[in-house]
Amino acid sequence: MRLFLDQMFRLELAEHLRAQGHDVVRAGEAGLARADDADIMQQAIDQERVLVTLDGHFGDWAVLPLARHPGVIRLKTDPTTTENALRLLLPLLTTATASQFVNHLAIVSPGRVRWIRTAIKMDGA
Repeated sequence: MRLFLDQMFRLELAEHLRAQGHDVVRAGEAGLARADDADIMQQAIDQERVLVTLDGHFGDWAVLPLARHPGVIRLKTDPTTTENALRLLLPLLTTATASQFVNHLAIVSPGRVRWIRTAIKMDGA
């Protein structure tokens, strides 16, 4: 899976995901360590990567409207550690395909994944 990690995630998370075979770019690696949400989302779209974030703004369309995009995974975990993020992410990334994420926001919390369709498919279908 091609993933774009938001700025709040540590390098260790990227390394673990890469070790599992995922193609991962961190916001800091893309020069977006202090970028706003819209710039981060645009970079994920431009690179055709599913954005992984903790940021609740990605579920608030009044703050950050989501149009066509490769997908957003919002993790809801406390405390926010690499281990907890991996516990939520790895099962989802093992069972879902990249096409399932297109134009969807997946809100992932312990024991639950909520899928929200946010736009029509990128190819217009």
